[in-house]
Amino acid sequence: MTHSVRLSPALLTHGVAILKQLLAFDEAADKTLSRYFRAHPKLGHADRGMLAETCFAFLRHYRKLNVKVAAAFPAAPVPSPRHLFLAAFLQEGRALPEIEALLDPGEAQGFAALKNFDDAALTPAERADFPDWLYERLIEAHGEAATQQLAQAMNQHAPLDLRVNAMKGERDAVLAELARARITAKAGAYSPFAVRLAGKPALARQPLFTQGVIEVQDEGSQLLGLLLAPRRGEAVADFCAGAGGKTLLLGALMANRGRLYAFDISEKRLARLKPRLARSGLSNVRPMRIESERDSRLKRLAGKMDRVLVDAPCSGLGTLRRNPDLKWRQTPEGILELTRKQSAILAAAARLVRPGGHLLYATCSLLDEENDQIVDAFLASHPEFVPLSAQAKLARLDLPEIGERLRLFPQRHGTDAFYAALLMKKNT
Repeated sequence: MTHSVRLSPALLTHGVAILKQLLAFDEAADKTLSRYFRAHPKLGHADRGMLAETCFAFLRHYRKLNVKVAAAFPAAPVPSPRHLFLAAFLQEGRALPEIEALLDPGEAQGFAALKNFDDAALTPAERADFPDWLYERLIEAHGEAATQQLAQAMNQHAPLDLRVNAMKGERDAVLAELARARITAKAGAYSPFAVRLAGKPALARQPLFTQGVIEVQDEGSQLLGLLLAPRRGEAVADFCAGAGGKTLLLGALMANRGRLYAFDISEKRLARLKPRLARSGLSNVRPMRIESERDSRLKRLAGKMDRVLVDAPCSGLGTLRRNPDLKWRQTPEGILELTRKQSAILAAAARLVRPGGHLLYATCSLLDEENDQIVDAFLASHPEFVPLSAQAKLARLDLPEIGERLRLFPQRHGTDAFYAALLMKKNT
């Protein structure tokens, strides 16, 4: 939270306007904020930071704030965007006196009641700030105590992690350079390339960034590349490359040798890979837009890939620290549609794997139907593939509480939530 910025009547007006747009839940929150800030260029950097943090606090605690505001202002037919924004402002640790000058007559008593609301009056799902359907599925998978711990972790701010590009630098040297730039950082807990920043400094003009020595990438995402573990000279495919964060790690792990295909159906996402690729120093990456997982150009690569990564399109519920709007935008019906795509994409990607090659299926989802159920169904219908142990593959990293399949959680590992299953195609 940008505590140096005080909430003024003008900023409150902006905050309410943004919140009205966010309440539609019809697009990603960061897109809504970016569009609003472009339309209001006179807003300063600190003002934008305060507005964004307050709006994200609203999204994290939307359900809880709705209940609290309704109880504090029972005469209102529905919680108003104004009251919700101010409640989120308080949720971020701001003192009540800071907003008292902005309150209308009669509002002070309501906000005092809101500040002193007893969370014991909330249902478990309300305390978790999850919709009922999601809370019930997580309870079934993890139990109530673990789900509450997960919810508490998911409702925190995510740290900013970097990945050191092994093609251009070493972590100790990067840490020393960041210290000289007065950026507080430390080595990541598990990935040998991870650096965790204490805050969220601007990096766009930082020489380490502009020269391709560092990239922004969550440590959990880095562990997926280490689990696939591509080698120099191999043929590797990133089947759902997106903007290429994992592609760049795979290329560095291959020491820029061999062939690395970056497939995606979105030209826009692949376009975001190009400047990152130029900074990285990699020359073995071949970005390729495909029409779908059934694209005819994939057929000529069938059975030729040593390793294939399927970072499947998913609900994204493992990234709620960064994208809290997803828990309100996703639906059970949407999840069902995603699982159909995930099954089709995994089956198509598997056709690229040579005998003896590896296939990694990964999501940033919390839900069993996007994770184990997809992999178990695939193995049942593809007996030529067998599972490999994630725990054995990553043993040198001393990751706690992982098993045959990788499961990362913010409350255990300090990363976004990820799931990954490593499979091998039999030689026979």
